[in-house]
Amino acid sequence: MASTRHVPFRLLKAGRHALRTRQYSSARVSDDCDIVIVGGGPAGLALASALGSSAASNRLRIVLVEGGDLSKVHGWSLDSDVYSNRVSSLTNASQSFLRDIGAWSHVEESRTCPMEDMEVWDGVSDARISFHASDVPTTGSTEGQQMARLTENLNLQRGLLRHLKTHPEIELIDKTKVESIIRDEEEGQWPLVKLANDRILRTRLLIGADGFNSPVRSYARIPSYGWSYNTQAIVATMFHSPPSLYQNSLHTTAYQRFLPTGPIAFLPLSPTASSLVWSINPPELAQALVASASQNPSVLASMINAAFRLPTVSLKYLYDVVMDARTKGVAIDGEAITKEIRWREESHGIDGNSTYASSSTQLSQGMPSLDAASLPPLVTSIQPGTVASFPLKYNHAETYLGEGLGARTVLVGDAAHTVHPLAGQGLNQGLADVECLSKCIAEAVANGGDVGSYTALLPYAQERYIANHTIMSAVDKLHKLYSTEFEPVVWARSVGLEVLNELDVVKSAIMATAGAHSSKTTNSADAAAGINNGWSVVAKGFESYASTVKAARMASQGAVGLIGGGLEGIGRIITNLSK
Repeated sequence: MASTRHVPFRLLKAGRHALRTRQYSSARVSDDCDIVIVGGGPAGLALASALGSSAASNRLRIVLVEGGDLSKVHGWSLDSDVYSNRVSSLTNASQSFLRDIGAWSHVEESRTCPMEDMEVWDGVSDARISFHASDVPTTGSTEGQQMARLTENLNLQRGLLRHLKTHPEIELIDKTKVESIIRDEEEGQWPLVKLANDRILRTRLLIGADGFNSPVRSYARIPSYGWSYNTQAIVATMFHSPPSLYQNSLHTTAYQRFLPTGPIAFLPLSPTASSLVWSINPPELAQALVASASQNPSVLASMINAAFRLPTVSLKYLYDVVMDARTKGVAIDGEAITKEIRWREESHGIDGNSTYASSSTQLSQGMPSLDAASLPPLVTSIQPGTVASFPLKYNHAETYLGEGLGARTVLVGDAAHTVHPLAGQGLNQGLADVECLSKCIAEAVANGGDVGSYTALLPYAQERYIANHTIMSAVDKLHKLYSTEFEPVVWARSVGLEVLNELDVVKSAIMATAGAHSSKTTNSADAAAGINNGWSVVAKGFESYASTVKAARMASQGAVGLIGGGLEGIGRIITNLSK
């Protein structure tokens, strides 16, 4: 048999689907591919879609392998008023990329919701910062009218699969797990991917889009570092009353309150539905809340409403009530919780008709209070079957490229990095990885290069590692900063936040570098700026102290000293907390 050491990119059209084979050492044959993508999640599907849409697709044989059943994702369908519980915030930059490759038109846009405003505040001091998409200068596109767009992960995955149906030259293998990956020692030293159906794929480039426990990363012998946050995230779909006639009728505001136990986020899906992402430490409390929801969903609804409104001292008592019930194995009385919350509201001097009152069964239909928009609507019920919990981790591969025995491999998405969800960065980071890598591959093909060579892939690793590390570091520090009730820390973070909130020019500058605009550039500096979404603007503000002071100086000379002192103090505290 002829040698396949130099397999050409160019494939004859008539023989497009014919398998090029070679003898394997065990007398089995292997299929020669240019690119094998392991993982059919959003990152893997987006990469396949991007490669399929590029001019390079006509010169590459691409195979995607997924252990799950992709037909279930392709056939996924829910009623218009029902939502799945895993929701992501897509930045304008991510949406622009999906449009460029032709995938966004296959996403059901009626199941997405723009995020036009954002309210973030400190659960201890109540210091607050507000962001509005209208404050960012637009470039004439409609993207400037939103900070991001919320969508169910399955809606995005289904759209990507629909797009791939228009590219039959890309082979999808699902319901088939990767059994092992070894290196071909005979010739070329390409990765050999053995599938559960005994098929063997010999590939010029192996791409790991296979999640946190990545087999590709293990094969490439790429170490990673990280830690568990000892925190559980609770997700659920919440129903609530629609906004009043005097408020934004579309409900496009996202809310996040930083509590000592972890941040709680309220993400809009429709005028009457939102998604919950509640990070809780200790994990036992999260498990108790999930257990209470299975017994009586109204208890979780009441606890969510209270978590956005009550002072932390009362929340701690309510947490003890939930934990005690879990320990004793008894169901929590929903009415008793409501009465306890009402009593605590009265003890804190919260008026029953106030926006901060969550225990009232009477929903106000009149003129809302002036601060009504500062808090999310009251949750009235939880969609059955949507309450779930999972552990949170920080993990970053030491490199994205395999070398030596693990050469011709590259990592994207969760296989390369996982981050705390408080900034909603995971999916956007993965899509930015995909955009950069697909361009590197297309450039290698255009120049007649080897797509699996270290030289061809190096620009991807250089650009994305710096960008991802920057945002992961900022998010991790922000998590540590808000996990303490130590008074000097609370004071420093509150002063910095309140001063920043008064400087509209500074906020606009932060939003402009936090994903509120799409970016067509690919240099590392722009990439680092473009990966953030609305939730991370606060982290970006703290991390980018130097640029903030520069913007503040242009906005107001008199404010420089104050914001400088406040944020410099925060910076020192963050540094100490991260040691």
